[in-house]
Amino acid sequence: MSEPGPLAGLRVLEVGHILAGPYASMLLADLGAQVTKIEPPGGDLSRQVSDAYFASLNRGKRSIRLDLGTPEGQGRLHELVRDADALLANLKPSAVHRYGLTYKALRAWNERLVCVALTGWGMDAGDRPAFDYVVQAATGIAALTGASDGPPQLPGYSSADNSAGFAAALGLLAQVVSGRGGQIDVSLRDVMLSQLNYHASAWLNEGTAPRRLGGAHAYYVPAQLFPTAEGHLALFITHDGFWRAFAAEAGIDGFTTMPERAARRHEVVAAVTKALAADTATGWEARLRPLLVPAAAVRALPEALADAPDAVVEAGGHRMVGSPFRVTGYEPEYGPPPRLGEHGDHV
Repeated sequence: MSEPGPLAGLRVLEVGHILAGPYASMLLADLGAQVTKIEPPGGDLSRQVSDAYFASLNRGKRSIRLDLGTPEGQGRLHELVRDADALLANLKPSAVHRYGLTYKALRAWNERLVCVALTGWGMDAGDRPAFDYVVQAATGIAALTGASDGPPQLPGYSSADNSAGFAAALGLLAQVVSGRGGQIDVSLRDVMLSQLNYHASAWLNEGTAPRRLGGAHAYYVPAQLFPTAEGHLALFITHDGFWRAFAAEAGIDGFTTMPERAARRHEVVAAVTKALAADTATGWEARLRPLLVPAAAVRALPEALADAPDAVVEAGGHRMVGSPFRVTGYEPEYGPPPRLGEHGDHV
């Protein structure tokens, strides 16, 4: 029998749409928290995308339908807040204020309440539209992505929303652990700038601007994708021991130290590309794995999921990727996503 989740007893209210906020609160629900979505009359906008999309961000939650723009809706919100530990709002700043979803507005009903505002640019930045790809473009992510001689690009998934969701969940828990109520502000902008840590530090301290290197690492060489006889291989050589093992297997001489490889990047990449053409990506992966050299063949998502059956769970008839947290003795129940207003309809 599974033990209670590490967050059992934690009661979280969520007011938000689409991805970042719902993802944050789902991570908490997976760990045993009771999460209640407070949805507007029309429901979370992600319900309009597809059932599978909504389920992937809202499994195991409760749903209460409230019109927060009415006195009745505000009254019910205050009743819910009395018994809650935290409230996470993922709306534009003006809406967070208008609906009274801040600690300042709610402390009269619960001084120990933790309020998290998850916005695009911060609570003091106004209502400038903030969607994942827009934030990636504005914070330097897109400028770093893509071929060195091509245009900037975006990754094929919502990295800003997902990253901000993790950050919001962490900030919420940090304040809960403190035992004090209070306000936590998390913005997609700040999260993505934070994730550019060493790039930002190089510029701020050394005046070294990052360059688009076609996905290659700025410091480690070789650390990028390489074509092979069939498919592409990700090779990530972070120290000289890895290089010695790889070079011996690939039949490459020289370039024995990282500073030399960094200084002669183009020569190293050319030598590695030539050597890897002798085998397929999966062939190289099989050859390098026993040597403990970090390498993997590029796989499409269906292949990746097939290789990781333990990561796939079922929740309410939907198959999806489960929690990234593996807690000894605890197995999440992965309840179904809630029907709109399933646990209370006050519209």
